[in-house]
Amino acid sequence: MKALPNLFSGILFAAFWGMANVLIIEDDPHVRMAVQHCLKKSGHVVLIATDGKEGMNLVHKSAVDLVVTDIFMDGQEGLETITALRKKHPKLPIIAMSGGNPASEAMLKVASELGAQQVLSKPFWSKGLLEAVDKALEPVSNGSGKR
Repeated sequence: MKALPNLFSGILFAAFWGMANVLIIEDDPHVRMAVQHCLKKSGHVVLIATDGKEGMNLVHKSAVDLVVTDIFMDGQEGLETITALRKKHPKLPIIAMSGGNPASEAMLKVASELGAQQVLSKPFWSKGLLEAVDKALEPVSNGSGKR
């Protein structure tokens, strides 16, 4: 139960300072940890899921401003997750990421067609991730309010 006050205070801090509540959906622990570290270091509040089903549950339970999802995962994969997010939360910004698979580039194009605002090809640098986050969140930053 101690995590709840920390999560709650983190969400209040993010709302006050204009940082986002970002959900990372990634099955690779190394990539997940690197993305989490980069986003937290930039002041964002980070939630973690290891597949799309877990991610969808977190979106329904938490205030999420942005989803960063891998494409190829066990369980519910990224394209299925993007499709489900578009149906239930059509304005929620999504960044799709993929790499290490011969079909990655083609799947990132499909992710974009399904509604991902930004796509990232792994490996990517922190700067590329943060630029994609900023671009995906632009409507929120420009005063249109939370989604």
